[in-house]
Amino acid sequence: MTKDLSHAREPWKAFQVRQRNLDEKRDAVLLSAAHLFLERGYRQASMSELARLLKITKPALYYYFRNKEEILVACYKAGITVIETLLDGAATHGTGLDKIRAYVEAYTTAVVMHDFGRCVAMLDDAELSTRTRQQVRNLKRKIDATMRAYIEEGIADGSIAVPDAKIASFAMAGAINWIGIWYKPGGPLSASEIASQFATLFVDGLRTRAAVPVRQQNSAR
Repeated sequence: MTKDLSHAREPWKAFQVRQRNLDEKRDAVLLSAAHLFLERGYRQASMSELARLLKITKPALYYYFRNKEEILVACYKAGITVIETLLDGAATHGTGLDKIRAYVEAYTTAVVMHDFGRCVAMLDDAELSTRTRQQVRNLKRKIDATMRAYIEEGIADGSIAVPDAKIASFAMAGAINWIGIWYKPGGPLSASEIASQFATLFVDGLRTRAAVPVRQQNSAR
């Protein structure tokens, strides 16, 4: 049986069928909210506008989320899940350098292809309450911790040569997050091409001289 994905393409449809379960409707709220936050900005987006997009009443919207901050945290969590799911599907064995390549490709793909991934990269947490801002920053630290751990692993196994894993991970995350600013769907490069090029750029910058293929070393002379 083919799965009905109409609520993913047009989230409001999830609320037009009584048989839709709570999770499907909650997902529809998140899909619309992520798109709205990215298009209008978190501060400018309102619960009233979100309810109109979903073609439900504002009180009905509060059945799924207590407030706008809670929705944003859920969008961040969904973005982290997208990144981790893509990483699980990649090859995460081998050297630390191999794992960094897989992670950069997964993270870049999430930012390019998924609104939730783009939320992680683009939405500012400065306007959130102290408690919610801490939740969001803890989620962001999860990305940095994974990336930094792979770099440190690469330093230990000799595949990566950088003086500071923290600076290297910050530089990579910053560059990947910036994709959300300039990337436009339908451009000359596909998501996979962008992800591959970013991974190659960072991997070549991190690898030790001894790990550079002989052909590349010769061509550089």
